[in-house]
Amino acid sequence: MVSENRTRRNRPGLTLFAACLGLVVVTLDVSVVNVATKALGAEFGGSLSGLEWVINGYTLTFAAFLLTAGAMGDRYDPRRIFAWGFALFAVTSLACGAAPSLVALIAARVLQGLGAALIVPSSLSLVNGNHPEPAGRTRAVSLWAAAGGLALALGPVIGGLLVDSLGWRSIFYVNIPLAAVGILLIRAYARPTGTRDGSRRRSLDLPGQLLAVLGLGALTGAVVEANVLGWTSATVLTCLLVTVLAAAGFVAVERRSGDPMLPPHLFARRAFKATTLIGVLFNFSFYGLVFVLSLFFQQLRGYSPIAAGLAFLPMTAAVMSGNLSSGPLVRRFGARRVLVVGSLLAAAGYLGLVPAVGTPSYPLMVAQFAVTGFGMGLIVPAMTNAMLGSVEPANAGIASGVLNASRQLGGLVGVAVMGLLVGRGGSAEFLPGLRAALLAAGVALALCAVLSAWGTGRRESRVVAGAPQAERVTVPSR
Repeated sequence: MVSENRTRRNRPGLTLFAACLGLVVVTLDVSVVNVATKALGAEFGGSLSGLEWVINGYTLTFAAFLLTAGAMGDRYDPRRIFAWGFALFAVTSLACGAAPSLVALIAARVLQGLGAALIVPSSLSLVNGNHPEPAGRTRAVSLWAAAGGLALALGPVIGGLLVDSLGWRSIFYVNIPLAAVGILLIRAYARPTGTRDGSRRRSLDLPGQLLAVLGLGALTGAVVEANVLGWTSATVLTCLLVTVLAAAGFVAVERRSGDPMLPPHLFARRAFKATTLIGVLFNFSFYGLVFVLSLFFQQLRGYSPIAAGLAFLPMTAAVMSGNLSSGPLVRRFGARRVLVVGSLLAAAGYLGLVPAVGTPSYPLMVAQFAVTGFGMGLIVPAMTNAMLGSVEPANAGIASGVLNASRQLGGLVGVAVMGLLVGRGGSAEFLPGLRAALLAAGVALALCAVLSAWGTGRRESRVVAGAPQAERVTVPSR
């Protein structure tokens, strides 16, 4: 009976499926709501700023609580955090779908973002902890990343289909059965990956948690409101000041803490620093690309929202292909080479789009989408594996939180900066701004290649996932 129970509870394939399901649902809710704003405006009215906060309220709490959620996974076991997060996500999705007013919808979206923050770092910790063999872990992380990339790319298409066929409330109700499946699978088949029996339970580090939430929340609020109010507005400047003060306080608290939420020694490791910065630059480029090209297809080419979403399908296929190829390539050639090649391919694709957007030829853009998408697809699994490989298993949750927070903030900055570049004018003003945005993204990805060569090319001393915490091994990065 004991043996049967152990076998039943150790099903890494089903655990991976549940973790991917959590990431897919969270990622979809970042993008599907974008296509529902017109329907929301028709039902609730309200200002453009109010409609934007249906999206931004989710983004704000999602970004602000990622570090806290990662640390909680390390302390309490990511299975619990994942289940709690998915349960909160399901309840708030129900509240979103049943919202009687715009204010109620925004409040539910804020709480839904908290559930999303609990899901993402814990889902990656579960993938890492349930695949202790390096080859299996690399393959699993590649599939996890592929699921997130597919959800991001298909979000506008799925959202458009649901809104057109079932109404805007359906985009929230569909989360409920998916959450139920994810919770049941994790509770039944995931093995414990948090604090091991006999090891010291980590402290909660409440001051660090509060300062992290305050700093990340203020920075997110500044970026979200900058395009509406301007970077010199009192609100934005106040948020930026709060961010700086909270960041300074966080560093001071973590250095003095005997058991910090984010151990400062992690930033002494090149791979950890480099991967964090790569996450910022990667999402700066990718989210910015999706944002400005969505405007390009709809405003300049006259595509409908569904047609604009379908225009990204070649990139979606290329991203998926890159995601699935990345794992085997990392195992054979090492993360450094895969990251460098992926970054250079993606940069070349962006630069190739600069002349392509000035022509009426969609097939010419498809060729560049394929190059960009495949390069982007190579980066995410390799970046994630490099981050997890730079920390001990006990810090896998906080490492995941750092990586996802850096990516989320990079995406917010990318949308804000590229939105400023393209402006709100006609084709005469839009195309020069679009070209400038594509050049900025290309430069950012070239910097990713430099950081990859610098930061992931040295031997890293790390603890193999699943091994005792004191057992350190040296893993060569090729």
